[in-house]
Amino acid sequence: MLGLTCIDVDGTLVGSSNEVLPQVWAAAERAVAAGMHLCLSTGRPAFGKARGYAERLDPRGWHIFQNGASVVNVATGESLSEGLPRDLLLQLVATSRRLGRILEVYTDREYAVESANRRAVDHAALLGVPYERRDLLSLPGQVVRAQWVIPIEDQAALMAEPHPGLNLHPAGSPAMPETMFVSVTREGVSKASAVQTVAHRYGLELAGVMMVGDGENDVSAMRVVGHPVAMGNAQPGAVAASRYRVGDVNAAGLAEALDLAMTLT
Repeated sequence: MLGLTCIDVDGTLVGSSNEVLPQVWAAAERAVAAGMHLCLSTGRPAFGKARGYAERLDPRGWHIFQNGASVVNVATGESLSEGLPRDLLLQLVATSRRLGRILEVYTDREYAVESANRRAVDHAALLGVPYERRDLLSLPGQVVRAQWVIPIEDQAALMAEPHPGLNLHPAGSPAMPETMFVSVTREGVSKASAVQTVAHRYGLELAGVMMVGDGENDVSAMRVVGHPVAMGNAQPGAVAASRYRVGDVNAAGLAEALDLAMTLT
């Protein structure tokens, strides 16, 4: 049995219903009961629905949020999060206001969005938090991530824009199929760096870690673990980085991956 399995949320743990299938929860419970660590590895923040998913998967464990910018132990509250440099944050906010493009700004505990666009409102519901317009520079504490929320057809153009000193992590959600979420973290911060941090905390080698994902933002982590798994609905980059394939998210493919992890060493 593997010691650690890392699990993406949108398109992996939850599908078009934005809910976790019962057979997935059952497979997760079997894995934890056998002694496996389960680590949420998501672009979502460390609050709202994602926090609840993490606490149910492994209530005493380390979990990865915000594409690696937030690494949090949900039992103790200990955080190994990476801050977003203030000067780069100010540049992002200025660009958002100049172009009228939706930008969200996150700490470990809360987020701000100034836009009243329907995508911003719908995203709050997806996250499981109330929608509230808030000045992007008003958050107390360390800002760890920003996020562009754009029409899916605008992804290529945005990814081609210069973001010096920053990493971009594009990801979609089956629950909002016409929208692309492009997380922005400090350069060097990714799901890969966070998976390495969590494995080290557990005293595990990456060769004995599984990463299950479906999107381009999962590829960095899939490339550093010994057992990368792509969902049946995975994007081409995740498929290319995978060693195993399982079923579609809406057919409980993650349960297959967890059962597979129980048989590997």
